[in-house]
Amino acid sequence: MPSMHKELGVTVPSGQNKPYQKASAASKSSLQLIRKKMKRHWQLYLVILLPMLYLVIFKYIPMAGVVIAFKDYNVIKGIWGSPWVGLEYFKQFFESPNFWLYMKNTLGISVYGLLVGFPAPILLALALNEIRNGFFKSSVQMITYAPYFISTVIMVSILIVTLSPNVGIISKFMQLLGVENTNFMGIPSLFKSIYVWSDVWQYTGYGAIIYIAALAGVNPELYESAKVDGASRLQKIVSIDIPSLIPVSIILLILNMGNIMKIGFEKVYLMQNPLNVSTSEVISTYVYKVGLLSSSFSFSASIGLFNSIINLILLVGVNYLAKKLSNSSLW
Repeated sequence: MPSMHKELGVTVPSGQNKPYQKASAASKSSLQLIRKKMKRHWQLYLVILLPMLYLVIFKYIPMAGVVIAFKDYNVIKGIWGSPWVGLEYFKQFFESPNFWLYMKNTLGISVYGLLVGFPAPILLALALNEIRNGFFKSSVQMITYAPYFISTVIMVSILIVTLSPNVGIISKFMQLLGVENTNFMGIPSLFKSIYVWSDVWQYTGYGAIIYIAALAGVNPELYESAKVDGASRLQKIVSIDIPSLIPVSIILLILNMGNIMKIGFEKVYLMQNPLNVSTSEVISTYVYKVGLLSSSFSFSASIGLFNSIINLILLVGVNYLAKKLSNSSLW
C-alpha cells in the first residue's frame, strides 16, 4: 500500500520513505549519543564554559564596535546613530605625513625583536638540557625565569636608572675608562636595541619553559643509540634535540608573526622622551596621543582595525607556508 504524505498532499511509494527514515533515525541516535557524553562528562563542559563565556563576552561581542571606524562617532548619538563616513579615517591615516615613519618604527622594532628574541629561548633550553648538575640547572632556570615577574613600570625604571648619565652603573663604568657621560635613553639610534635586548633579558627564561618541556619528552632511547654510535654532544643536539623542537618552534613562530604589528604600548610609551621620539613613536603610541587624548575615537578605531587586518594576513600567510613546508601548523 502506498503511504500518504499528508503535509505535502503527495502519494509516495512506501519504499521511498526508507532513506528519510534511516536519516532521521541516525540523527536521533547521534543526538542521544551527544547527550549521553555531555551528561557523563558534564564537569569538563562546565570547565570549558567559563573561558568560552569570556571569549564571547569580552572578545566577540565587542567586535561589533569596530563599526565606528567607518563612522563619524558622536558620543551623544551613539555608535549606530552616528553618520557614516566610509573609509575617510583610513585615508586620513594613510595620508598622514608621518605614516611611513610610524610603520617603519613599528616594523623595525617587531622584526628586530623577532630575530633576536625568538631563537634566544631555544638556545637557553638547549643549553639547560645539556647540564647534568640538577642544582645548578634549577638555579640557572630560576634566575633566568625571575625577570618575567617584573612589571613593565619597574623594568623601565631599572633601564632609566641603569642608563642614567649621572648615576647609572654603565655611565660610572665608562667614566673609569675615560669616556664622557652619555644619555643612552636620549640617543634615537639606540632605542630599538635597548627595547629589544631588555625584552630578551626579561622573557627568555619564561619562553624557554615550553622548549624544555618538549626536550623532556624526547625518547631516551634516541640518546642511548646516539651514544652507542659515538655521537658527540653537538651531534646529539643537531640530530635529536633540534628536530624535536621544530614543531613547537613553528607554532610559536606563527603566533609571533600574528602579533608583529602589535608593539607593547606601555613599555614604548614609558621609555619615550622628546629626544628619541623620532624612533620610538610607533602606531600604538600614535593612536593613544592622536586618537584617545584628542577624543577622536573613530580615527583610533580605524588604525586599530588596520593593525588587526595586517596581523591576520601575516598569521594566515605564515600558517599556509608552514603547512606547505612542514607538517606543523595552527590549522
